[in-house]
Amino acid sequence: MSQPNPLLLLPTLVDDLARVEDQLRLSVQAEDPFLTEVASHLINAGGKRVRPAFSVTAAATRNPAMEPAPPEVISGAVSVELVHLGSLYHDDVMDDALTRRTVESVNARWGNLKAILAGDYLLARASEIAASLGTEVAGLLASTIARLCEGQILELQHTFNVQRSEESYLASIDGKTASLLGTACRVGGIVGDLPRPIIERLTQFGHSYGMAFQIVDDILDVVATDEELGKPSGHDLVEGVYTLPVIRVLAGGTDADRLGELLGGPLEPAGLAEARSIVRASGAVETALDTARFYADQAASALTDVTDSEAGAALVAAADHLLETVRVAAQR
Repeated sequence: MSQPNPLLLLPTLVDDLARVEDQLRLSVQAEDPFLTEVASHLINAGGKRVRPAFSVTAAATRNPAMEPAPPEVISGAVSVELVHLGSLYHDDVMDDALTRRTVESVNARWGNLKAILAGDYLLARASEIAASLGTEVAGLLASTIARLCEGQILELQHTFNVQRSEESYLASIDGKTASLLGTACRVGGIVGDLPRPIIERLTQFGHSYGMAFQIVDDILDVVATDEELGKPSGHDLVEGVYTLPVIRVLAGGTDADRLGELLGGPLEPAGLAEARSIVRASGAVETALDTARFYADQAASALTDVTDSEAGAALVAAADHLLETVRVAAQR
């Protein structure tokens, strides 16, 4: 859909992420082979590893030689990704999802109870690794897990609510997405032993990027295909999760009344196709993209002090790359 992520052009990141991958697999090895299999399922399915890439790159913003990441940076990246994976196990149970990353979801293959327990196991392993990195990282990860829960609960409170406000939506994605991306960068800065002012800027970058990231993801759910997403498109509408472009149409955009008639309850395939068509044709996708651009610009501005480094410049470029991803899909 677009050019490769700029982070992957950094000379050491591909190798560092391979080390993350190896440690991820080792971190979920349990005495019970079955638990190992279930806990490894989404790790083996692959993924973009956005959060560990941010952790490793953040730690390197004061590493002009771009040397391989030290072991503690790799461990920090692994702990953050395990939190993300654990949350995906739980999300798929709540959504009754059948697929994730083009493979059968854990709950579809083994059932909800095993998926929930395996998700808990991933979160526990993340916490154990974080504790080995010091009390600050351990406390940060614990508070982030709480923020993920708060954001998800807020979203659940507004499912099938055609009156959902933008404020509620933004508060939800602040918790369920932006908090973990901010933490990914902060963990990288802490374990990389960076100066405190730089750690704060990296945290702000990750948080703002996370806001843009979720808005882009929600736009893609409306405009992209199943193949591009690696999961069923239009899933949010089916689940009654009305995201920014949908909220803006419902608030008075073109065909607001018709969209309101379609939504508010379960959607049949024909209704889903019509609802997506209305949102795509309304101009709300473009205004939502403007909001994503606002947060991406905010992320870039947080790193004005580190763009002289190769890693810092790559983080800023990653924000532009994020917007290009959805821009290409929206133009179809």
